[in-house]
Amino acid sequence: MHNNKIFLHLSAAVICVLLVGCAQKGRVAPVESRSVTVDPELEQRSASGMRLMNAGPVPDGFYRVKRGDTLASIALEHGLDWREMAQWNQITDPNLIDVGQLLRIRDPKLRLPTKKSAPAAQAQAAQPTTPPTAAKPADAAPGQAPAAASASPVASGWRWPSNGQVVSQFSEGGRKGIAIAGAPGEAVFAAETGKVVYAGNGLRGYGNLVIVKHDNDLLSAYAHNRNILVKEGQLVKRGQQIAELGMTDADKPMLHFEIRKAGKPVDPLGYLPNR
Repeated sequence: MHNNKIFLHLSAAVICVLLVGCAQKGRVAPVESRSVTVDPELEQRSASGMRLMNAGPVPDGFYRVKRGDTLASIALEHGLDWREMAQWNQITDPNLIDVGQLLRIRDPKLRLPTKKSAPAAQAQAAQPTTPPTAAKPADAAPGQAPAAASASPVASGWRWPSNGQVVSQFSEGGRKGIAIAGAPGEAVFAAETGKVVYAGNGLRGYGNLVIVKHDNDLLSAYAHNRNILVKEGQLVKRGQQIAELGMTDADKPMLHFEIRKAGKPVDPLGYLPNR
């Protein structure tokens, strides 16, 4: 009996030692709060595209998704084709973008010009330079007045997208285009030759919308249509019917018409011919 008690005491002591040892070995270090500095060009890929790994400033050539954004609305705001954006960001489902996600808004194949090194720049600045000689204006031909410089965009090549009257004007910081009155079903024409980069109703407030890309800088947008008659990727010519006037997402029949230069809304009346 006495031997059994000794055995029990020894067993208890051994178990205590083992427990203490396990507790020391299995102790978890406290979590550290570290501020990690990440190169702005370094992205972490997610299922729906690219995401910035920190919440620092957005690097040049990128855009951080805000609440309410869609891929199409971001593309419109930056004068881009949403399908190109999807390709640049490896997005397979354009409906899956997340608030806070970082998206490329410039072709990654395009490289920014490298900055000159400080010594080279100083050496270049130290070199004596000769002030450029102002070129003399060419003499006007006899009987011909010199052409005046134009501050407005050249309207050559553009045509009116519909035959109605303008009932609302463009305004900086307000209406992003003009509103043209009309009856449901009237023809809506491409104001200039280009490629359809959007045809749908995924942008809130625009209803059935067609966006045509004309070059690297210019887009035209045609909103509130009753029916869309073209498809994305389709080439359209100036004056070709692309839609039927309607009142989707509007309180009365009208065509809301925008022209955007590098994503920024500009006054369409500066491009359209005088009536």
